Amino acid sequence: MPHTFLKIHGLKRWLTLLCVTSSLLACSVAQQDEIQANASVLTVTTPVTSCANLTFLNLETIGGPGSKVNSATEEEHNGVPVCTVEGTLAPAINFKTLLPQTTWTQRYLQTGCGGLCGSLNIRIGAADGCAPVDNGEFVLASTDMGHKGHGGEFGADPQKRIDFAYRGVHLTALASKALIQAYYGQQPKYSYFTGCSDGGREALMAAQRYPEDFDGIVAGAPAMNFSVQNSFFHAWQAKSNTDSNGHTILHAQRLPILHNAVLAACDTLDGQEDGLLTDPRACNFDPMTIVCEDHQAGDTCLSNAEATVAQKFYQGPKDPQTGTALALGGPQYGSELSWPGVYVPRPGKDQLFSKMIVMGAIPYLIYQQNPPQPYDLNSFKFNLASFEEIKPLYGLYSSTNTDLTAFKARGGKLMLWHGWSDQHISPINTIAYYEGVKKFMGEQTEEFIQLYLLPGMYHCAGGEGPNQFDMLSKVMAWVEQGTTPNEVVAHQGSNDQGPAAGTPDDGGSMAKSAGSITRSRPVYPYPLIAQYTGQGDANSSENYQPVQGNKGPKRYRWAGEEFMQPGYMLDCDAIDNTLACQ
Repeated sequence: MPHTFLKIHGLKRWLTLLCVTSSLLACSVAQQDEIQANASVLTVTTPVTSCANLTFLNLETIGGPGSKVNSATEEEHNGVPVCTVEGTLAPAINFKTLLPQTTWTQRYLQTGCGGLCGSLNIRIGAADGCAPVDNGEFVLASTDMGHKGHGGEFGADPQKRIDFAYRGVHLTALASKALIQAYYGQQPKYSYFTGCSDGGREALMAAQRYPEDFDGIVAGAPAMNFSVQNSFFHAWQAKSNTDSNGHTILHAQRLPILHNAVLAACDTLDGQEDGLLTDPRACNFDPMTIVCEDHQAGDTCLSNAEATVAQKFYQGPKDPQTGTALALGGPQYGSELSWPGVYVPRPGKDQLFSKMIVMGAIPYLIYQQNPPQPYDLNSFKFNLASFEEIKPLYGLYSSTNTDLTAFKARGGKLMLWHGWSDQHISPINTIAYYEGVKKFMGEQTEEFIQLYLLPGMYHCAGGEGPNQFDMLSKVMAWVEQGTTPNEVVAHQGSNDQGPAAGTPDDGGSMAKSAGSITRSRPVYPYPLIAQYTGQGDANSSENYQPVQGNKGPKRYRWAGEEFMQPGYMLDCDAIDNTLACQ
């Protein structure tokens, strides 16, 4: 990062005297004392035809025979009059587009979904208090990505695999822009995409495969290594916490013991005792050090079995012969309180999200030929031979292509973000991808990509650290005015809730600020970190400064290194009910 940023940052902070709350200034309600960079001044554009007339729009040129608008109705969305259009792009990609009747300022925003998708929900993340969103100035759209329901059974249809992998998001963008042209008589001046989890994967897929679709992209906690994430990673977590009788070993009520021990060992490594690990990679903690003397569970220590489970979680799956890592990072130190419901059961429940997601992906999606049904998770092997079996289709779902030349050339801007305490997807994935892009594209990477890592934030939502922020306004200013972000201020609310298990698009950055602000902190582009100046309120963002953090390795060694290469992706067709990929 240029040294000039470090020099002028202090001056810039003292210039934050006023926040103009208008549609031309995208300001967070929680950031009333901070000047936000302007997006372009765009006038309101009104419809040139009726909402009902959109039912006659021909979508077959976009999605093929059978594609159509199913309905176009006038209604209110969050108090804003809109024309709500629902349609289908063949064979079964359902989408919804909301077109403001009186407030459109020539921008389009498409949102991603989470898990295996399968439902129509327009949820806007990383945009807490963004005025154009709050004022209904965007045309909004989203898609179910070609199937209904949250399971993976749709994978029996090869076309639906392709639609879920990448086709659904792209065709929804084309269809929505066709609706915009028909309704307003013009194309959007700027187009954006924001998503987290699978929505983050979709965001990267758009930049890699369809660079002309969006001008600015916000990708949170991207499930870019989809096939590994939903097999080796989650299967390892589920099996590591299951004994020979099928019962879970480590339970939610035991996690505070582990979490407090991690904080005792590593909280002050960043020079501040605040309950957060600024960079968990600096922590060297061994759960076996808090095993009770009799190896049984105690009030302040873990049983040997519990500590072994935690140790397996942190380390992740490895080939037993070579020690080669079979996933790119495990949950990071400090994330322990985010585990309940995912690979540690909640009180009174034995259900694990990790088992649920792999039982949707492994039997139906990640292999070229689905395994026999019913599938038994115990048959999944953690070794290099098993890893080789998922490679043939890896480039279908995964968005790990590090060549973003075309996206940069069209002026595209990409903001990556990830919570350090993510329980679903290790932030090491996103760091490794960023480093992979830098390796291929060199220093020009910083001209169009920034990565933000948030201490204490869970998967897309909640956490012990500040997790409410507005990156959408930042990427808008970057695209429209050339204003490089260089800082995002994150806030924590008094009523902040942790995430529901396996629901990455509820709460946290996907919702409005929770109650009054109790803590705020700046987040800087990786590898910069926020350091407390030692003066003033440590819960106020104005008392932090950027310093160089731990850059970590430029190369993470694991079985899937070949996936993060320029041009790594598959283009597939469904021919005679079979996937044909190249």
